[in-house]
Amino acid sequence: MLRVNHLCQQAGWPLEDKRMTAPTTPSDLDLLRLMMAGDETAFTALFRRRQGSVYRFALQMSGSPAIAEDVTQEVFLVLMREGHRYDPERASLAAYLYGIARNHVLRRLDEDRPFVPLPESAEDQGAAVPAVLITESDPLDRMARDQMIDALRVSILALPAHYREVVVLCDLHEMSYVEAANVIGCAVGTIRSRLHRARGLLIEKLRGNNKAAATTELLSSTRCFA
Repeated sequence: MLRVNHLCQQAGWPLEDKRMTAPTTPSDLDLLRLMMAGDETAFTALFRRRQGSVYRFALQMSGSPAIAEDVTQEVFLVLMREGHRYDPERASLAAYLYGIARNHVLRRLDEDRPFVPLPESAEDQGAAVPAVLITESDPLDRMARDQMIDALRVSILALPAHYREVVVLCDLHEMSYVEAANVIGCAVGTIRSRLHRARGLLIEKLRGNNKAAATTELLSSTRCFA
């Protein structure tokens, strides 16, 4: 693996005095520039940094590990071919990758309907359970919370795609309205209204099994199964 200093030299950055500061970590944009110049190490570093979030987004949108894996591969293949099209003035690289993933997920969902059922456990989905959900409380409490999360996961997947994606982006991946608007390609006001409506639909779906009261808390504090 190339040293950070070597990456900096290739990018033309001045090196700071080692006695004063520790080496800095290259940003996404720095790695992308190096990657587009043919640096395979930079691509590997960028892939390792961002593939997990891209995979989780695709999984949360599709409910299918197979689709999520395919989409993740496609996203980085597109980045290799078309990375020069990325405009850092318009959005972060993470948002740019989500935008590519979104297009591929929606295309696959149109091709593969109906949706593939979700795996029964968080472990099967390849996504770690947030630490805030792992407690030493009574097993019955943990079971009830797990059931509530599963019900919310299924309810999110049942939302129409234009509502599902704002919940996944804003609530599960903690993107701002502006970032989500850049991913989807719509106005910020549209994100606000869709998210408000999506949360209302989730509460309605969960009301029948007495889990609606906890929906807002899960979305705002634990990001569910993000």
